[in-house]
Amino acid sequence: MEDKDLELGDMENTIQERVHRFLDRVKKEESLNEQITPSIDLAPRKLREVSPQSFSPRVVSIGPLHRDDENVQAFERKKAIYLIKLMNHITSYTQETIMNSCMEKMYASMEKIKACYVLTKTYDDVEFAEMMVMDACFILGFIYETFEEKSPDMSHAEDVVRDLVLLENQIPFFFLKEIFECTIAKLMPNTSLVQFMHPILSILSLFDSYEGFSIPENIFIDDTHDHILGLLHKCHKPSENDNNKEEPFSITKPHSAVDLDKAGVSFKPYRSQTWVMGMETEFPCLLWSWCKCTFRMPIFYVTDFTEVTLRNLLAYEELRQTHDYITSYAFVINMLVNTQDDVAKLIDSEVLVNHMGSNEEVANMINKICKELAYVNSLYHQHWETLDNYYNSYWPNHIGWMRRTYFSSPWSMIALVAGSIIFALATVQTIFTIRGKK
Repeated sequence: MEDKDLELGDMENTIQERVHRFLDRVKKEESLNEQITPSIDLAPRKLREVSPQSFSPRVVSIGPLHRDDENVQAFERKKAIYLIKLMNHITSYTQETIMNSCMEKMYASMEKIKACYVLTKTYDDVEFAEMMVMDACFILGFIYETFEEKSPDMSHAEDVVRDLVLLENQIPFFFLKEIFECTIAKLMPNTSLVQFMHPILSILSLFDSYEGFSIPENIFIDDTHDHILGLLHKCHKPSENDNNKEEPFSITKPHSAVDLDKAGVSFKPYRSQTWVMGMETEFPCLLWSWCKCTFRMPIFYVTDFTEVTLRNLLAYEELRQTHDYITSYAFVINMLVNTQDDVAKLIDSEVLVNHMGSNEEVANMINKICKELAYVNSLYHQHWETLDNYYNSYWPNHIGWMRRTYFSSPWSMIALVAGSIIFALATVQTIFTIRGKK
């Protein structure tokens, strides 16, 4: 009986000890979650299923989420080459000194860095530290060699840039900045990490401006970026001077670019020094339903990078539940484009630049971009409501109907002209017949 009591007592002590360990771990994780919310996660399944290739790296893995992908293994050796080259450029310090500094930064922030990821695999501290330092040094070394040193080896440059924007292929920005200070800052002391990232951000930019891509001033003040993708997202943030308010977006009556054009809407580029994604509706007179409408919108720059960049920004907004700048625009461009004719109209209006391929390819890409996206509070609600009201007003509506009915094709125009001639001849014949009888 005593032995049984002892066994029960030991079991109770064991359970109590395990409970203490469990509660300690839970409290530790809670403390970490209060410090930082995971910002690097797998894309939402519904978005990944629409376009799996848009979320997986082609050549290089950054961080732990795609570390074991078969297609990125061959590039791991090249990371070491970029690391050695980067350290060799810093002639005022030995390689051991540089690496010791990087590792000290890594181990000091180990738990904070791990908390940024929703990890799918367990890594010991040594393995995790070496992986993160290698990847951070590779990113910095790649940018330096490609855009500062103008390296002739550009065979994988485009694929690498593409992989650096993927949601699941990121490294915490605060840690990248720490490694930057240990390395690139020694070579370029008057350059910030955000300035250093400019070439990458410029290539990945979704929108064009007449002055080229520029980083908004508020980005240099704000130093709380999640990662490279998060930094790119903030580059599209409206300034405080822009009065756009997020409101529920109704898309019950979408009108394509061609339909709006036939109703009298002209498309023109939006010119602003404050927000590259701004939109405006303009009327030359107070009787807006009786005069032509001008819709100014951002210049959408479509390249081979566009779909991947756009999809990852959309996934980032959905996961982080942040402001829906990109999602707002995606719904608008999706409504405007139904066919390649709509793409052609936007190109002619200089609000879309096509460097991707045929207009049909661009239309197909845009038509699929909002699939599985949840409706959002849009920054462009008021503009679209104005366009819808204008389109449905008496004069534009009837003008649009006439254009669609009689001027949609050369044959309909020929039929209209022929019908008018026949009607005129019949009228003249009737008049002469009546006069002849008199």
